[in-house]
Amino acid sequence: MSIPTSSPKSVRIDAWLWAVRAYKTRSAATAACRAGHVRLNGNPAKASQAVVPGDTLRVRQPGFERILEVRQLIAKRVGAEAASHCYTDHTPERPPTPSLGIPQRDRGTGRPTKKDRRELERLRGLRG
Repeated sequence: MSIPTSSPKSVRIDAWLWAVRAYKTRSAATAACRAGHVRLNGNPAKASQAVVPGDTLRVRQPGFERILEVRQLIAKRVGAEAASHCYTDHTPERPPTPSLGIPQRDRGTGRPTKKDRRELERLRGLRG
């Protein structure tokens, strides 16, 4: 599916975020705007505000924040590849998550002894 050639003159923020697949449903996009998780050009955005090409949206999602620049307006949801042409993603790359390095017990060695359990708790920070 391709992007329609006739772009609308204005599109609501919640509809645009849903159309470009930033949120799974339009009601989720509306709720994010109400909760203050969406900023339009640095200011908190209401769901009914209109976006125009060139606007910058900061969208807070669980664990990270996306920075999207509006390139094209769409009001209907399209495929992921077509939707990616409607914005420029300026989100910085996320740092890799550090591994805790928790040791694994060999299979078949039985239950941990008291000594093993104490060492595991010390590694996990549960005991001093």
